[in-house]
Order: sequence, then C-alpha cells, then structure tokens
Amino acid sequence: MTRIIQTPGQCGGRPCIRGMRIRVSDILEMLAENVSVSEILEDFPDLELEDIQACLLFAARRTDFPRLTA
Repeated sequence: MTRIIQTPGQCGGRPCIRGMRIRVSDILEMLAENVSVSEILEDFPDLELEDIQACLLFAARRTDFPRLTA
C-alpha cells in the first residue's frame, strides 16, 4: 500500500498520508519539534506507526541528491 499520496486539489497538492488531510510536512515538523511518535499517534488516532515511518522515508528520499565529482 502506498502511504504517501499527492492529489491535486487536496491540501494544496502537498503530499498527504493515505489520502487523509494529514500532510507529511506536518508530521515531519512535529518530529523536528521533539513531539514523540506516541504523542503523534495519540493526537491522530487514524495514523499508524507505518505512516510516520513512511513520512521519514519520503523525506530521506527527497534529500538523496546525486553526488557531483570533478
């Protein structure tokens, strides 16, 4: 199952989790602000641990730039 979905017209076309209106960027910002995974899961009962892991993987893949050599 694809957990991260981008749909034009939903959340401004930003990546969301499983078609819900929970943006990947919101979860990443919470993690960056030291909100624990368990707190996030409590605040968003429809989320699963695998959704948060998918957000982290999505972000990691977005920062994987090719290395340039001279």
